[in-house]
Amino acid sequence: MSAAPPDNDVLWARGIVKSHHGTPALRGVSLAVREGEVLAVTGPRGSGKSTLLGCLSAQLPVDEGEVWFHSAPVHTLGRTGREKLRRERFGWVGSEPHLVPELTARENTALPLLLAGTGHRAAYTAAAEWLERLDVADCAKRRPAELTQAQRQRIAVARALAPLPRVVFADDPGAPLHREEREQVLRILASAARSHDLTLLLATHDPEPAGQADRTLTLVDGRIAGTSTTPAGTADGRTAGSTASGSTAVTAAR
Repeated sequence: MSAAPPDNDVLWARGIVKSHHGTPALRGVSLAVREGEVLAVTGPRGSGKSTLLGCLSAQLPVDEGEVWFHSAPVHTLGRTGREKLRRERFGWVGSEPHLVPELTARENTALPLLLAGTGHRAAYTAAAEWLERLDVADCAKRRPAELTQAQRQRIAVARALAPLPRVVFADDPGAPLHREEREQVLRILASAARSHDLTLLLATHDPEPAGQADRTLTLVDGRIAGTSTTPAGTADGRTAGSTASGSTAVTAAR
Protein backbone atom coordinates (compact mmCIF):
# COMPACT_ATOMS: atom_id res chain seq x y z
CA MET A 1 0.00 0.00 0.00
CA SER A 2 1.27 3.48 -0.82
CA ALA A 3 1.72 6.28 1.68
CA ALA A 4 -1.23 8.48 2.61
CA PRO A 5 -1.89 11.45 0.31
CA PRO A 6 -0.97 15.06 1.21
CA ASP A 7 -2.98 16.66 4.02
CA ASN A 8 -4.53 19.31 1.75
CA ASP A 9 -6.20 16.67 -0.43
CA VAL A 10 -9.60 15.78 1.00
CA LEU A 11 -10.03 13.02 -1.60
CA TRP A 12 -7.28 11.18 -3.43
CA ALA A 13 -7.48 8.22 -5.75
CA ARG A 14 -4.98 6.20 -7.74
CA GLY A 15 -5.60 3.67 -10.49
CA ILE A 16 -9.32 3.13 -9.85
CA VAL A 17 -10.68 0.23 -11.89
CA LYS A 18 -14.37 -0.64 -11.68
CA SER A 19 -16.60 -2.85 -13.83
CA HIS A 20 -20.33 -3.52 -13.78
CA HIS A 21 -21.26 -7.10 -14.66
CA GLY A 22 -18.07 -7.46 -16.66
CA THR A 23 -18.38 -4.14 -18.48
CA PRO A 24 -15.56 -1.68 -17.67
CA ALA A 25 -16.79 1.62 -16.19
CA LEU A 26 -13.51 3.08 -14.89
CA ARG A 27 -10.21 2.16 -16.51
CA GLY A 28 -7.47 3.29 -14.14
CA VAL A 29 -8.52 6.76 -12.96
CA SER A 30 -6.31 8.82 -10.66
CA LEU A 31 -7.16 12.23 -9.22
CA ALA A 32 -6.79 14.54 -6.25
CA VAL A 33 -9.46 16.89 -4.87
CA ARG A 34 -8.38 19.77 -2.68
CA GLU A 35 -10.11 20.78 0.54
CA GLY A 36 -12.95 23.19 -0.26
CA GLU A 37 -12.72 22.68 -4.02
CA VAL A 38 -15.75 22.64 -6.32
CA LEU A 39 -14.93 20.03 -8.96
CA ALA A 40 -17.17 19.31 -11.94
CA VAL A 41 -16.93 15.89 -13.59
CA THR A 42 -18.26 16.08 -17.14
CA GLY A 43 -18.52 13.74 -20.08
CA PRO A 44 -21.10 11.96 -22.23
CA ARG A 45 -23.55 9.46 -20.84
CA GLY A 46 -21.85 6.19 -20.02
CA SER A 47 -18.43 7.78 -19.53
CA GLY A 48 -18.14 6.65 -15.90
CA LYS A 49 -19.14 9.83 -14.03
CA SER A 50 -21.66 8.20 -11.70
CA THR A 51 -19.35 5.26 -11.08
CA LEU A 52 -16.50 7.61 -10.17
CA LEU A 53 -18.66 9.46 -7.65
CA GLY A 54 -19.87 6.13 -6.30
CA CYS A 55 -16.31 4.91 -5.72
CA LEU A 56 -15.12 8.18 -4.17
CA SER A 57 -18.17 8.39 -1.88
CA ALA A 58 -17.72 4.81 -0.58
CA GLN A 59 -20.96 3.65 -2.17
CA LEU A 60 -19.10 1.30 -4.51
CA PRO A 61 -16.03 -0.77 -3.61
CA VAL A 62 -13.29 -0.47 -6.23
CA ASP A 63 -12.11 -3.55 -8.12
CA GLU A 64 -8.54 -2.22 -8.18
CA GLY A 65 -6.79 0.92 -7.00
CA GLU A 66 -6.89 3.17 -3.94
CA VAL A 67 -9.32 5.77 -2.59
CA TRP A 68 -8.39 7.97 0.38
CA PHE A 69 -10.45 10.42 2.42
CA HIS A 70 -7.91 12.66 4.13
CA SER A 71 -5.48 10.09 5.57
CA ALA A 72 -7.99 7.23 5.81
CA PRO A 73 -7.94 4.47 3.18
CA VAL A 74 -11.52 4.06 1.95
CA HIS A 75 -10.65 1.13 -0.32
CA THR A 76 -9.82 -1.10 2.67
CA LEU A 77 -13.08 -0.44 4.54
CA GLY A 78 -15.75 -3.10 4.83
CA ARG A 79 -19.43 -2.43 4.28
CA THR A 80 -20.04 -1.17 7.84
CA GLY A 81 -17.08 1.20 7.66
CA ARG A 82 -18.20 2.62 4.33
CA GLU A 83 -21.72 3.18 5.64
CA LYS A 84 -20.37 4.99 8.70
CA LEU A 85 -18.19 7.23 6.52
CA ARG A 86 -21.10 8.14 4.26
CA ARG A 87 -23.38 8.83 7.21
CA GLU A 88 -20.94 10.99 9.15
CA ARG A 89 -18.81 12.79 6.57
CA PHE A 90 -20.48 12.73 3.15
CA GLY A 91 -23.63 14.20 1.62
CA TRP A 92 -25.29 12.92 -1.56
CA VAL A 93 -27.68 14.42 -4.11
CA GLY A 94 -28.76 12.25 -7.03
CA SER A 95 -30.81 12.89 -10.14
CA GLU A 96 -33.86 11.61 -8.21
CA PRO A 97 -34.69 12.98 -4.75
CA HIS A 98 -35.60 9.68 -2.99
CA LEU A 99 -37.42 11.38 -0.13
CA VAL A 100 -39.18 9.35 2.56
CA PRO A 101 -42.84 9.53 1.45
CA GLU A 102 -44.30 9.43 4.98
CA LEU A 103 -42.25 12.40 6.18
CA THR A 104 -42.81 16.11 5.57
CA ALA A 105 -40.23 18.21 3.76
CA ARG A 106 -38.90 19.53 7.07
CA GLU A 107 -38.70 16.02 8.53
CA ASN A 108 -36.91 14.71 5.44
CA THR A 109 -34.38 17.52 5.63
CA ALA A 110 -33.79 17.02 9.36
CA LEU A 111 -33.53 13.23 9.09
CA PRO A 112 -29.73 12.88 8.60
CA LEU A 113 -29.14 15.25 11.51
CA LEU A 114 -31.48 13.28 13.77
CA LEU A 115 -29.83 10.00 12.76
CA ALA A 116 -26.46 11.51 13.69
CA GLY A 117 -27.73 12.32 17.19
CA THR A 118 -28.50 16.03 16.80
CA GLY A 119 -31.25 17.27 19.12
CA HIS A 120 -34.70 17.79 17.60
CA ARG A 121 -34.73 21.56 18.04
CA ALA A 122 -31.32 22.05 16.43
CA ALA A 123 -32.10 19.58 13.64
CA TYR A 124 -35.39 21.21 12.72
CA THR A 125 -33.90 24.70 12.96
CA ALA A 126 -31.15 23.74 10.51
CA ALA A 127 -33.72 22.08 8.25
CA ALA A 128 -35.86 25.22 8.19
CA GLU A 129 -32.85 27.39 7.35
CA TRP A 130 -31.85 25.23 4.38
CA LEU A 131 -35.40 24.95 3.08
CA GLU A 132 -35.54 28.75 3.17
CA ARG A 133 -32.25 29.00 1.30
CA LEU A 134 -33.53 26.59 -1.37
CA ASP A 135 -36.76 28.62 -1.71
CA VAL A 136 -39.02 25.80 -0.52
CA ALA A 137 -39.76 26.99 3.03
CA ASP A 138 -43.47 27.02 2.19
CA CYS A 139 -43.25 23.25 1.58
CA ALA A 140 -41.98 22.46 5.08
CA LYS A 141 -45.17 20.77 6.30
CA ARG A 142 -46.05 19.03 3.06
CA ARG A 143 -45.21 15.46 2.06
CA PRO A 144 -43.41 14.51 -1.16
CA ALA A 145 -46.58 13.38 -2.96
CA GLU A 146 -47.97 16.91 -2.60
CA LEU A 147 -44.93 18.55 -4.20
CA THR A 148 -43.64 19.08 -7.72
CA GLN A 149 -40.54 17.30 -8.96
CA ALA A 150 -38.58 20.55 -8.77
CA GLN A 151 -39.63 21.12 -5.16
CA ARG A 152 -38.69 17.57 -4.19
CA GLN A 153 -35.26 17.97 -5.74
CA ARG A 154 -34.64 21.21 -3.88
CA ILE A 155 -35.57 19.47 -0.64
CA ALA A 156 -33.11 16.68 -1.45
CA VAL A 157 -30.39 19.32 -1.85
CA ALA A 158 -31.36 20.88 1.49
CA ARG A 159 -31.23 17.45 3.12
CA ALA A 160 -27.69 16.85 1.81
CA LEU A 161 -26.42 20.26 2.98
CA ALA A 162 -28.13 20.50 6.38
CA PRO A 163 -25.60 18.31 8.26
CA LEU A 164 -22.72 20.33 6.72
CA PRO A 165 -20.81 17.25 5.51
CA ARG A 166 -17.15 17.57 4.59
CA VAL A 167 -17.83 16.44 1.03
CA VAL A 168 -21.03 16.72 -1.01
CA PHE A 169 -21.42 14.45 -4.03
CA ALA A 170 -23.98 15.64 -6.58
CA ASP A 171 -24.73 13.20 -9.40
CA ASP A 172 -26.50 15.21 -12.10
CA PRO A 173 -28.73 16.96 -9.52
CA GLY A 174 -30.28 19.26 -12.12
CA ALA A 175 -31.52 16.44 -14.36
CA PRO A 176 -35.21 16.65 -13.33
CA LEU A 177 -35.30 20.47 -13.45
CA HIS A 178 -35.94 23.03 -16.15
CA ARG A 179 -32.92 25.06 -17.20
CA GLU A 180 -33.60 28.11 -15.02
CA GLU A 181 -34.33 25.99 -11.94
CA ARG A 182 -31.31 23.80 -12.67
CA GLU A 183 -28.97 26.77 -12.85
CA GLN A 184 -30.34 28.21 -9.60
CA VAL A 185 -29.95 24.94 -7.69
CA LEU A 186 -26.40 24.51 -8.96
CA ARG A 187 -25.53 28.06 -7.96
CA ILE A 188 -26.89 27.39 -4.47
CA LEU A 189 -24.87 24.17 -4.21
CA ALA A 190 -21.64 25.89 -5.26
CA SER A 191 -22.31 28.94 -3.08
CA ALA A 192 -23.09 26.77 -0.05
CA ALA A 193 -19.92 24.77 -0.59
CA ARG A 194 -17.77 27.91 -0.67
CA SER A 195 -19.48 29.73 2.19
CA HIS A 196 -19.25 26.68 4.48
CA ASP A 197 -15.85 25.46 3.22
CA LEU A 198 -17.30 22.20 1.91
CA THR A 199 -15.86 20.17 -0.94
CA LEU A 200 -18.30 19.62 -3.81
CA LEU A 201 -18.04 17.03 -6.58
CA LEU A 202 -20.62 17.64 -9.30
CA ALA A 203 -21.16 15.10 -12.08
CA THR A 204 -23.05 16.17 -15.20
CA HIS A 205 -23.17 15.46 -18.93
CA ASP A 206 -24.21 19.08 -19.49
CA PRO A 207 -21.15 21.35 -19.92
CA GLU A 208 -22.96 24.50 -18.72
CA PRO A 209 -23.13 23.65 -14.98
CA ALA A 210 -19.36 23.20 -15.02
CA GLY A 211 -19.17 27.00 -15.03
CA GLN A 212 -20.00 26.91 -11.29
CA ALA A 213 -16.85 24.88 -10.56
CA ASP A 214 -13.26 25.76 -9.75
CA ARG A 215 -12.02 22.95 -11.94
CA THR A 216 -13.52 20.64 -14.55
CA LEU A 217 -12.49 17.05 -15.18
CA THR A 218 -13.69 15.31 -18.34
CA LEU A 219 -14.24 11.56 -18.53
CA VAL A 220 -14.52 9.59 -21.78
CA ASP A 221 -14.96 5.81 -21.82
CA GLY A 222 -13.87 5.48 -18.20
CA ARG A 223 -10.65 7.45 -18.63
CA ILE A 224 -9.76 11.06 -17.85
CA ALA A 225 -9.63 12.93 -21.14
CA GLY A 226 -8.64 16.29 -19.66
CA THR A 227 -8.84 18.73 -16.77
CA SER A 228 -9.04 22.51 -16.73
CA THR A 229 -9.66 25.47 -14.45
CA THR A 230 -13.01 27.08 -15.22
CA PRO A 231 -13.77 30.82 -15.36
CA ALA A 232 -15.68 30.49 -12.08
CA GLY A 233 -12.62 28.99 -10.45
CA THR A 234 -10.40 31.75 -11.82
CA ALA A 235 -12.77 34.46 -10.58
CA ASP A 236 -12.86 32.83 -7.16
CA GLY A 237 -9.09 32.91 -6.97
CA ARG A 238 -8.73 29.14 -7.04
CA THR A 239 -6.56 27.30 -9.51
CA ALA A 240 -5.95 23.68 -10.26
CA GLY A 241 -2.69 22.58 -8.68
CA SER A 242 0.25 21.73 -10.87
CA THR A 243 1.92 19.54 -8.27
CA ALA A 244 1.23 15.88 -7.71
CA SER A 245 -1.21 16.68 -4.93
CA GLY A 246 -3.32 19.06 -7.01
CA SER A 247 -3.12 17.54 -10.45
CA THR A 248 -5.20 14.93 -12.18
CA ALA A 249 -3.32 11.96 -13.50
CA VAL A 250 -4.32 9.37 -16.03
CA THR A 251 -3.37 5.79 -15.41
CA ALA A 252 -3.60 3.40 -18.35
CA ALA A 253 -6.33 0.81 -18.13
CA ARG A 254 -5.23 -2.69 -17.60
